[in-house]
Amino acid sequence: MALTISQRIEALLTSMTLEEKLAQLTSCWMHELQTDGALDPEKIGRRLQHGIGQVTRPGGDSTLSPQEVARAVNQLQRFLLEQTRLGIPALFHEETCAGAMLRGGTMYPQPIGLASTFQPALAEAMTRAIRRQMLAVGARQGLAPVLDLARDPRWGRVEETFGEDPTLAAQFGIAYVRGLQGETLRTGVMATGKHFVGHSASQGGLNCAPVHLGWRELYENYLAPFQAVIREASLASIMNAYPELDGELVAASRRLLTDLLRGALGFEGLVVSDYDAIPMIHTYHRVAPDLRRAAVLALQAGIDVELPSTVCYGEVLRQALEAGEVEMEAIDQAVRRHLQKKFELGLFDQPYVEEERVAEFFSNPEDRSLARQIARQSLVLLKNDGLLPLPRSLRTLAVIGPNADSSRNLLGDYSYPVQRELAGVWAGGAPSDDVLAAPIMTVLQGLCTLADSTTSLLYAPGCDNLDPDTAGFEEAIRLARQAEAVVLVLGDRSGLLPHCTSGETRDSASLRLPGVQSQLAQAILETGKPTAVVLITGRPYAIPELAERANAILQAWLPGEEGGLAIAEALWGEVNPGGKLPVTFPRSVGQIPIFYNHKPSASHSNWHGDYVDESVQPLYPFGHGLSYTTFTYENLTIVPSRATQDETVDISLEVWNSGERRGDEVVQLYICDEYASLPRPVRELKGFIRLSLEPGERKTVTFHLPVNQLAFYDPDLRLILEPGRILVMVGSSSTDIRLRGEFEIIGAATMTVARRVFTCPVSIR
Repeated sequence: MALTISQRIEALLTSMTLEEKLAQLTSCWMHELQTDGALDPEKIGRRLQHGIGQVTRPGGDSTLSPQEVARAVNQLQRFLLEQTRLGIPALFHEETCAGAMLRGGTMYPQPIGLASTFQPALAEAMTRAIRRQMLAVGARQGLAPVLDLARDPRWGRVEETFGEDPTLAAQFGIAYVRGLQGETLRTGVMATGKHFVGHSASQGGLNCAPVHLGWRELYENYLAPFQAVIREASLASIMNAYPELDGELVAASRRLLTDLLRGALGFEGLVVSDYDAIPMIHTYHRVAPDLRRAAVLALQAGIDVELPSTVCYGEVLRQALEAGEVEMEAIDQAVRRHLQKKFELGLFDQPYVEEERVAEFFSNPEDRSLARQIARQSLVLLKNDGLLPLPRSLRTLAVIGPNADSSRNLLGDYSYPVQRELAGVWAGGAPSDDVLAAPIMTVLQGLCTLADSTTSLLYAPGCDNLDPDTAGFEEAIRLARQAEAVVLVLGDRSGLLPHCTSGETRDSASLRLPGVQSQLAQAILETGKPTAVVLITGRPYAIPELAERANAILQAWLPGEEGGLAIAEALWGEVNPGGKLPVTFPRSVGQIPIFYNHKPSASHSNWHGDYVDESVQPLYPFGHGLSYTTFTYENLTIVPSRATQDETVDISLEVWNSGERRGDEVVQLYICDEYASLPRPVRELKGFIRLSLEPGERKTVTFHLPVNQLAFYDPDLRLILEPGRILVMVGSSSTDIRLRGEFEIIGAATMTVARRVFTCPVSIR
């Protein structure tokens, strides 16, 4: 009879030396095994003699082609299986935020744009494609999705999130993980939910700064996406958050990483450290007096594997064990969890990849088509006074701005070219062709490609993203005056370097457009020419002047390799924008934090309402997004009108395209618990569906709302329901409510709910 995985793990553990056990808790960068970009047998023999837990970024940390990555992975696995005593394979991981971070990997829109589609099915399709490329090269763990809530746009990593709402983030997280992991890990790639927990709520919006969240807020909102993905998508791995939470450092907290994560949430997978998080317990947070104590705290907290390389879990942890500062059982438990995933992935049975087939999975038209589809559907039309779509009768069009002719600035912080920039492989300008699967079309090139032959396009960058130099203003103004209309393409340069304006470590204090871009916009608008602004950004900026003066504003986020063409299609009217905002746009940084599902007392200043110097209302609300057509909502029905906690309430309505163009509408269901024993949000998103409608076409949408989805946490962190009236709001955004109704929850004064419900099924006919 074949041994079970558990039996095989225990047999291995019994025969492992301490060095072999510690090796399974460690990792190394790909470059640690290379000399001049090629694998070095001497380094491999020295570094991997006892085995290795993980190898970090075999493709992302190198200039190797996918075929070369696969060959290198096979070479390393062959050494581990044939040249080490126990023959334990390595687990190779890559970043997968918006694509496999591989040379030639497809680069999709960043998650903030993906969330703007309000179509989780696109996330699953995207990660299925990412899975194929990862499997082709032998990378079996992806360090995504980011499940943090983006409620402070100052934070640089907003672009990596699914927005501010726990329901939206949960649905996209579930879809993302299902696509990446597949039906079984044996044919899938491990997803890694991060950053557990509260990372995005940092003080001042600063990366890794302290987080001040109460436990009810944590449970109600910040834990929800993690809990949903663990339960509904069997999330295989978790990465810890860097900060301290309510004074308790996450990386050193058993209460958070074991009692809460494994106990309360039921997580059974692998916990990996965020890069360098374990030594940072000593060097950055100063919770441990030395690296040895940092290693002990992290292991006891529940971190199983140290990434990206070995600082604390190797020799340092051995010293701690010999000094009696940590128990062998703690080491064994972490080894068990890592081996468990290696067995589930099938690495012990088939560690190798088919090198000759790698090319099939890269540079294929299907993946580029999917990237273009997501980019198209991620576009959010914030404002339009009729300028868009651009009239084909235009004789001259000025295209101005630092992002107008930049292919590099279409990409997010964890795309391969941007990370190679960080490594110093190339610097500045556009990515060189040798790190791209195919040339990336810019917005300018897309506009030129789609323009009629009778239209002349004029171009000037005007300024850089961050540089204060205004020397280019004169040329930009001159061209704007010559043109009949202007497309002004502004925004970010994502990445981790000092000249970048969005991405990890690139936090903003003012929320003004970076550099002198606001001044450039003002100068162009003062010409009086009709102007459409395109924002290619990783975060929502405070742009009240643009909102007031520009004729149209298109929010494109960081739309990936097909984004330039998708933007051009929307501007010329070949695509009708239908995306919605997954975050709130503030009027000024002084409104931060601002989010739609606030409590009643957060909607105004008592007594007078607004600030002395600002409105309390957002510039653009969560869920907002216009179209080139119009939609009418009618005939709301709610059945039953009174329901118990175990029932489902069917909320039905009709939506029809009352305009003259085909378009997409995201129908959004919000509820409000009118009176409760604790203050409840003024509205909460509970369901949504994106419809595509031809002119005059009508569809009936029914939300099948489980009453238990309305449960909340009491002061003792028990999940409860209370009887009372529930207000129902259906609309085109969180503030554009088209239909209203209500139903009543009936039952005992307090009803305990056994399991939190995250999903409201929707049907269409």
